[in-house]
Amino acid sequence: MRRSNIDASAGSEEELARIVTQIRRRWPRTRVVVRGDSGFCREPLMRWCEENGVDYVFGMARNARLVRAIGRDLYRAEVVSRRSGEPARRYRDFRYRTRKSWSRTRRVVGKAQHLPRGANPRFVVTSLRPRRADARRLYEELYCARGEMENRIKEQQLGLFADRTSSATLKANQLRLYFASFAYVLMHGLRRLGLAGTAYARAQCATVRLKLLKIGARVRVTVRKVRLSLSGATPTRPPSKRC
Repeated sequence: MRRSNIDASAGSEEELARIVTQIRRRWPRTRVVVRGDSGFCREPLMRWCEENGVDYVFGMARNARLVRAIGRDLYRAEVVSRRSGEPARRYRDFRYRTRKSWSRTRRVVGKAQHLPRGANPRFVVTSLRPRRADARRLYEELYCARGEMENRIKEQQLGLFADRTSSATLKANQLRLYFASFAYVLMHGLRRLGLAGTAYARAQCATVRLKLLKIGARVRVTVRKVRLSLSGATPTRPPSKRC
């Protein structure tokens, strides 16, 4: 939890240093590759990775220079797309340096994609060399895997209400986020252990909560006892057969 009026990458260098230090203390030979969207494509963060032996794959916001660099590939992708009526893409590997913000030239991979609704160029910058990952593999297998991680974050936000941060103070909102995070850890453990081999092993948190946990109950309080009467009907229970 932090303020919203700061850069998206603020504090990421310090956090990355803390996490990488812990990883290398436990697993000193492990290779570390950092993935992030264009909000983390910042000179201090890339320079820290390069100086500390950490590889990175970051998205880049497109600009006129980048689009010109893959202009020929965009044209060819457009020709193929118009002929087939389907999306077409090509990849271009080149060296690039900004006019002011970057301290050195870096490897950039451009995806020249044309959709039925128009051109959709995308770019990533990386420290990985072409012999370790060619342009297509770098984008489709390494960078796009970031989307699956974002799905897990969205699952916590939408399914377990981690986006409920409307309290008046930062501390109160942080506490609410802690509760949502604890709930996600428990839910993930339930899927991984308790639901392994079932139809819900890969179900989203909202589905597990609705189908397995959200069961109606009647509470009766007496002098000595509290009785919970759970419903005998659930959405997944097959209908009983009448004799």
